[in-house]
Amino acid sequence: MAAQPRLSFWQIWNMSFGFLGIQFGFALQGGFMSRIFQTLGADKDALPLLWIAAPLTGLMVQPIIGYLSDRTWHPRFGRRRPYFLIGAVLSSIALFFMPYSSALWMAAGFLWILDASINISMEPFRALVADKLPEQQRSYGFVLQTLIIGIGTWVASNLPWLVNQMGVSNEAGPGVVPDSVKIAFAIGAFVFLASVLITVFTTDEYPPDDLARFRDESAKGNLVGEILHHVRHMPPQMLKLGLVQFFSWFAFFTMWSLATPALTEHVFKAPAPDPAAFDMAVAAQAQAFQVANAAYQSAADQVGSAMGVYGLSSMAVALLLSFYAARFRLNCRLVHFLSLTLGGIGFLSMFYINDPSQLKWSFALIGVAWASILSMPYALLSGAVDPKKMGVMMGLFNMFIVLPQIAAALGGVNAAYRLIGPQAINAMTVAGLSLIIGGLLVYFVQDSAGESHAVHGGGH
Repeated sequence: MAAQPRLSFWQIWNMSFGFLGIQFGFALQGGFMSRIFQTLGADKDALPLLWIAAPLTGLMVQPIIGYLSDRTWHPRFGRRRPYFLIGAVLSSIALFFMPYSSALWMAAGFLWILDASINISMEPFRALVADKLPEQQRSYGFVLQTLIIGIGTWVASNLPWLVNQMGVSNEAGPGVVPDSVKIAFAIGAFVFLASVLITVFTTDEYPPDDLARFRDESAKGNLVGEILHHVRHMPPQMLKLGLVQFFSWFAFFTMWSLATPALTEHVFKAPAPDPAAFDMAVAAQAQAFQVANAAYQSAADQVGSAMGVYGLSSMAVALLLSFYAARFRLNCRLVHFLSLTLGGIGFLSMFYINDPSQLKWSFALIGVAWASILSMPYALLSGAVDPKKMGVMMGLFNMFIVLPQIAAALGGVNAAYRLIGPQAINAMTVAGLSLIIGGLLVYFVQDSAGESHAVHGGGH
């Protein structure tokens, strides 16, 4: 492929805009799936295992989609955009129907569909940055993606609270998801599809230099064989970054699966009530359940809103980094180390919070880590990867995102936090320690090739 031309701010913005919808899906999933599971009767210790659908689908889907998108060329939609579109349609359907689940197995099934579909859209977006941008603009491109992700995280995390403020009830009977959550997920479904369509119809992709040769080489590929070959011959930079990613994503999976029970119990003193503990045939018992459930649902709204702050702070950090990276060399290793450490402090601080209004500061620090996790590893990796294999290598790199989540879901997070104590808030302490370990491991990562140049943004 010929050298890529430099792109303007708006060209990079449009090619990344679909991430707004993707993040609506992830934020609604991350902020409210545990609430849906608990509403349907799940015990808090069962939550990580119920979440296992998310990392398992990522492990299976991302390398395959990366491999296929490397070998795709459609005369109208190019290489990556067909996957954006397919994933967006499926994700929007799953988001809309998710809160109408009437049983745990149904909600878990929708989570499988939703996460697989999000991964179909998301993985090629990372490869598109490397496809479209010259090496000197890639850090800028990944940071701009993070800015859009931050906007999506903040808005989507506040949707149930906002819908409730507009008069839609956040209360419901036993085993029924409140209307405020249903409407929030419907809005998320619309935004997901609309934002991806904006990217699909405003962004062109560069065709292969020799289309006939490209198609011939693509036809000769062996999916399983090539993926296994790339696994065995990973660049050392990928393995070192993978270890950092392991501890980073273990921490965030812990937050997504257990922050709602941990914080509703420890900070708001409003745990999810167990319907089996109340005799609904007795009016006083039924009333007591309704009061306890209303307190839990209100606390869960506020936890979701507080979690949205990490999207807001990640957006602010990404904005600062984009201004800096547009003009100066960005030291990705130092940024990542400092960011993970601050995020770890944010998680550790939750144990000491008694006033719910203070949670926003903890999540603000976590947002600093989130901004870095979504951009710096990819900037550090992109210079060490063959451009022709960018899709499959980015997909394989994401194994280091899903493997820690699988480890956490299969009992790792429950076992780790119970070493400290039985309360769910100790899971947030585990998340904090995990992020700090990840930050320390950044020391072993090499400077990327892209850092040897000044990292510039797009001109206008």
